[in-house]
This record gives sequence, C-alpha cells and structure tokens, in this order.
Amino acid sequence: MNVLKPLVALFALALLGGCVAPKTVDYAAFKQARPRSILVLPPINESPDIKASYSLMSQVTFPLAEAGYYVVPVALAAETFHQNGLDNPNDIAELPADKLRSIFGADAAMYVKVTQYGTTYMIISSNTVVTATAKLVDLKTGTTLWTGTATASSEEGNNNGGGLIGMLITAAVKQIINSSTDAGHPIAGITSARLLSAGQPAGLLYGPRSPKYGSD
Repeated sequence: MNVLKPLVALFALALLGGCVAPKTVDYAAFKQARPRSILVLPPINESPDIKASYSLMSQVTFPLAEAGYYVVPVALAAETFHQNGLDNPNDIAELPADKLRSIFGADAAMYVKVTQYGTTYMIISSNTVVTATAKLVDLKTGTTLWTGTATASSEEGNNNGGGLIGMLITAAVKQIINSSTDAGHPIAGITSARLLSAGQPAGLLYGPRSPKYGSD
C-alpha cells in the first residue's frame, strides 16, 4: 500500500477547503534569507489534549517538503533533543537560535503552537477542531521570517441534512468513533497543510527544491 496516497489526498482536500487567513505580509527578510533547510521544533501544546503535539508533529513535514524545503528528519531531531535531556517542547523552544544551527546545521527553525485540538460534543452534533500557529526563524540571525495561523474543522461543509432524527444518530455515531480513535489526527493534517503550504495568500515562499522557487 502506498502510504503517500492518503497524504496527497488529504493535502489536496486541505488546499481546497481553505488557507492561511489573509493578511499583509512583509517578505523582505524571508527573501533575503532564502532558507534551504528547516528544523521543525516539537509543537507547544496549549490544548487540553495530550496527543496534540505528537499528532501535528507527525504531519507538518509533508507540506514543507512539498513547498521545496529540506526538513530535518523528525525522528533524528527528537532523539538528539532526548539525548541532551530535552523532551519538553517549551524548553526546546527556548534554546538559542545559534545553538540549534550548530547542532542541526539548518538554515531556519519552524516554531509551532497548537492552540485548539479536540472534539466538542453537543446534543445533535460533534465538532473536531484543530488550530495552530507557526513562526519561521532564521537560525543565523534570530530574525523572524514569517508567521501564520490556520484552523480546520470536521464540520466544514456540513449542511446538517437528514432531519432531527438523522442528526441525533449521526452525532451518536460520531461520538462512538471519536471516543475510540484520535478524531483530531486527520483534522490536524488539514490544518498543517493550510498552515505550511507555499503559494497561497500570506503563506510560505517556495523553497529551493520546488520548480516554482523564486516565482513568488
């Protein structure tokens, strides 16, 4: 089974469903730095769900690689931090930029924060929402090159058809499924794609491995 197929499908769905919230972005520092490699730090989790950081971390490298950047392997980075007694994302985020560069040799670091992750249950519906923010920092200078935020919801496009009985049954089934699985994981994948994809309003610039490099 090709494990990339569901990732590609999820990536396409995310781009169709939404993007980083439109805003005015100054890309001057980004274009001057033009990082080639990115170290993704373990996401800081501000949600009550302990799975949030790991779920997002396992999916953020895909859109960055698709954007044309070399991403330091997540397992390698995690083991390096662990061997140095660093397992808490908050502590890792406090490390000096030059220290991270000397250890990993990356041009930039992506700091990610999960502000919302999980499912809210109501009488006739349940909604799983994942919201995250990100900041790209130049590890040579400590300059912030880009910031973004994105969110995704399981209720997007749901018109609640089928009447009251149908809505109650659907909510009950969702609650059973969500309680036995991590309902936030696929939603986190959509959030990751919306947050870290290049070529969208206020999004990341294309990296040097992309054929569109320099076109933005």
